[in-house]
Amino acid sequence: MRLLAPVRRLSDVVNQVAIVVCVACILGMLAISFTGFLYTLFTGDALSWTYSLARLFLPWIGLLSSTIALHASEHVAMTLLMRLLPEPLVKLCAGLSLVAMAVFALLVIWYGWAFFQNATQVYMVSDNIQISRQWTAAAVPLSGVIFLLHLVHGFSLLEHFTDESAMIEEVLHAHEEESRS
Repeated sequence: MRLLAPVRRLSDVVNQVAIVVCVACILGMLAISFTGFLYTLFTGDALSWTYSLARLFLPWIGLLSSTIALHASEHVAMTLLMRLLPEPLVKLCAGLSLVAMAVFALLVIWYGWAFFQNATQVYMVSDNIQISRQWTAAAVPLSGVIFLLHLVHGFSLLEHFTDESAMIEEVLHAHEEESRS
């Protein structure tokens, strides 16, 4: 158990970094798109490279945001089904879910690493802007590693193991204490 606490903290830190990277990618996309819009607005011509460059951020946003969703327990869960099952069966299904997520993460790492290594092409965004395909391919194995790291949180990743009424009470009391301060 002593080993789990630092690894869980690492998972939390990695999640915060993933959030920052996603926000930076979104802001980068917006800045590039807005630059293209302003250029078109003021000159009447279009910058051909803005769309191509902006879309290179999409794999990073999509894959990293899925790891953020896993960390926040905002993934697909069959909560209604789990509430109908007896508790021992719920624990078995939850354990199988975690194993399935681990297998998925390992497959993403395995095939993602091969994809990354074989991504030798270059995106020709424009005549002057050339970006290696490894830039987008790196998001695949990295997201698998983050998925695997987040699994150290265990059953707390699964929605049907959270006590919703206790969480609501905790949030309400936190807001009451803040308003008193």
